[in-house]
Amino acid sequence: MVQQKINIRLSVLIVLIVIAAFSRVIPHMANFSPLGAIGLFGAAWFTKKWQAFLVPIAATWLSDLFIDNVIYAQYYPKFTWFYQEFYWQYGSYLLITLTGLLIVKTVNFPRIVTAALCSSAIFFLITNFSCWIGSTTYPQTMGGLMTCYTAGIPYLKGTLLGDLFYSGALFGVFALAQKSFPVLRLEPKPMMVNRYDNSCF
Repeated sequence: MVQQKINIRLSVLIVLIVIAAFSRVIPHMANFSPLGAIGLFGAAWFTKKWQAFLVPIAATWLSDLFIDNVIYAQYYPKFTWFYQEFYWQYGSYLLITLTGLLIVKTVNFPRIVTAALCSSAIFFLITNFSCWIGSTTYPQTMGGLMTCYTAGIPYLKGTLLGDLFYSGALFGVFALAQKSFPVLRLEPKPMMVNRYDNSCF
């Protein structure tokens, strides 16, 4: 019975993440994406930490496969498994998940907002750095790097709004689901009793 409950909860978490990842096919403003939020959501709710990293990245990759080979197939001459320099973006998603593990240890509004803001900053810093390094457009100097970051500022708005919106949507929907379906709630771990002084620790 306990294992069945765990499986139901795990399935719901995965479904929510996959739905969010594939919502990228809906027309949206530049950089308005669910990918940072699904990393934070997974970090907060998966009990096994490897799932927090694997599931969001797998959902991201599957949605990339669909977008690159179905929606934008005309731009790719052959089937594309990974787009060019994907590792910068995927690396930022993994770092965002790690940030979620550190910040969203307790799920509440301030922590979710803080984690979402950190997510936007991480994505902005890493992806713009990837645009600068080795670029022929921007000088490979500190001034060139700052110019690249400045050029990326207009896109930061979409990243920030996407992280805040999808974090609110994912955490909000799951919170409502937990209230309606107790099977989705985690049972609190029993407190350990110190047999020497009968106090809890």
